[in-house]
Amino acid sequence: MTKSGGRSVVVPEDDGLRLPRPPGALRRYWARHPLFTDILIALVCLVLSSAPARLGGPELPEPLRTVLAVLIGLSVLLSCAAIPLRRRHPLIPFTAAFATEVLFLFLGTPGGTPMVTVAAYSLAVYGSTRLAWAGLGAGLAGVSAVSAMLMAAGPIDLQAAANGVLGNLVVGLIGTLIGINVGGRKRYLAAIIDRSRQLLVERDQQARLAAAAERARIAREMHDIVSHSLTVIVALSEGAAATTDAVRARAASTAAADTARSALGEMRAMLGVLRDDDAPAPLGPLTAPAPEETVRHAQQAGFPVTLVSTGPSGSEPAIEHAISRLVQEGVTNAMRHAPRASAVAVRIDRSLRATTVEIANDGVVAAEAGHVPGYGLQGLRERVAHAGGSLTHGVDPSGRWLLRAELPPQTKDHES
Repeated sequence: MTKSGGRSVVVPEDDGLRLPRPPGALRRYWARHPLFTDILIALVCLVLSSAPARLGGPELPEPLRTVLAVLIGLSVLLSCAAIPLRRRHPLIPFTAAFATEVLFLFLGTPGGTPMVTVAAYSLAVYGSTRLAWAGLGAGLAGVSAVSAMLMAAGPIDLQAAANGVLGNLVVGLIGTLIGINVGGRKRYLAAIIDRSRQLLVERDQQARLAAAAERARIAREMHDIVSHSLTVIVALSEGAAATTDAVRARAASTAAADTARSALGEMRAMLGVLRDDDAPAPLGPLTAPAPEETVRHAQQAGFPVTLVSTGPSGSEPAIEHAISRLVQEGVTNAMRHAPRASAVAVRIDRSLRATTVEIANDGVVAAEAGHVPGYGLQGLRERVAHAGGSLTHGVDPSGRWLLRAELPPQTKDHES
């Protein structure tokens, strides 16, 4: 049980923190049975606090003395009965204990019973340090004020008044100091446990975010590999089936087989990363085909694709990978959605200010009704954003479909 926001809360033992068991069988028993513990403490306080009520005091008329004895006995009984409330409402037994001490003053009995010690301790542990000091000060102030009035009226002398005030000061100070030490430790442990729970939650959230990022990366890679390769294979197969030239048909079939083997190799590489049990799958990209290879495959399939590349290559691996995937996805989209294009122009411009990639085709056709956009452009947008660039696409003023990406410039190593 820990302190949280001024209330006692139960700390679950199966929350994944693997907390050690509290030391001592007796302490564990008291912690598991708080009500029994409080009742036992109340009985002990009742026995020890009833003794001062039987001590001699100032000479008072018998009826008045009997009434005071009955009131003090009831007050002691009620104060001890309030002890089980100390965990949730520590102010109740604390107020009852000092009220009983005030009644003890009328009999001139020495002050400071175990009820005050237990009440001050409970206020410090289950309340707060500030509340404990404030309560002790208020209680002692009340006892001192009543003692001064009774001493001035004559029922008690200076020694009885001093005994009442000093006795409550000693037992109250002992309970407060011990309670502040125990309560501070409980609150500190509760804060550590709460922070540990937060760290567990943050760890699980980070793991879920990492898993989502890895799934998105794998989805992009799978789309790029499967979409481009199957598009090329379909085009080559249709070309081989349509031609009557055996040599050209054989060349198209061979190119389709090569493309399939290349795609199969990339798929095996990806599955090898995912099935690697010795180390977690890296977040870095898999090897993508070079732009020249993508263009060559499209040309073998009979598409009028050209490539113009300016500036020295050799950017950061993430940027080069993004360039390769941009060209692959742009050419694949042109092959799939603009089969009647007379020109598919790929341009890569690497300069000191930025790296620009453009894929344009003149075979723009209107989108069919009910057409659902694919994930290719979305994956490219995520890939370009990851590399620190921007992506735009649409019909340019000349009527061509243009896919344009601006990526960060060359690194300093290559600028020199």
